[in-house]
Amino acid sequence: MGTMRDAKTPDPARRNERSREAILNAAVELVGEVGYARLTVEAIAARAGVGKQTIYRWWSSKGAVVLDAFIAWSGAGGDTSLPDTGDIEKDLRAVLRATVAELREPRFDLPSRALTAESQMDPELAKQFVDAVLRPHLEATKERLRGAQKAGQVAKGIDLDVAVELLFGPLYHRWLLRTAPLTEAYADTVVDYALRALGPSEPAGARTPNAPGKRAPKGARKGGAA
Repeated sequence: MGTMRDAKTPDPARRNERSREAILNAAVELVGEVGYARLTVEAIAARAGVGKQTIYRWWSSKGAVVLDAFIAWSGAGGDTSLPDTGDIEKDLRAVLRATVAELREPRFDLPSRALTAESQMDPELAKQFVDAVLRPHLEATKERLRGAQKAGQVAKGIDLDVAVELLFGPLYHRWLLRTAPLTEAYADTVVDYALRALGPSEPAGARTPNAPGKRAPKGARKGGAA
């Protein structure tokens, strides 16, 4: 009999987890439906089937709820290490293409734009967003570039923090301002340009006669005639 009673006893931890999941799902759904500006804690509570006080027990604001919902959806906090095939160009193309795909995903786009806007007015939320979502990926990219330095694929002495910004800055600029379509081809171009700037300097005399910046020998410009 004791076992039967125990089996029927509600599990507070499981109930709390179900409520938390319902709240996070409601926040993502409502951001997509009404936008962040019109989103309210009351609406989230109603959609999730919980009391408003339940939300405020775990989160301080609607921005904090949306941040946690975004983290749960995006998988932030998981393994952020970059692929290492030994080819830094190939690896960076894979990472930036994946970033483009994520930025174009509707379930990512709306909450991320909302958090970006809200963080301009809330420094604490901005710090949480950067620390939980952005920084792990930026640090992983920096570590991969450090490995490329050791392999001689990236110049020594490069400021790796700036190097990471060279890679991701253009993507976020185009995504945030919608200045042009965000495509895989654009990601590849960013990698190409960035590695031209970050790559090791060519030894003196390494350029071919027709390479930019060096004039071909006089005779070679006329079919090799002297």
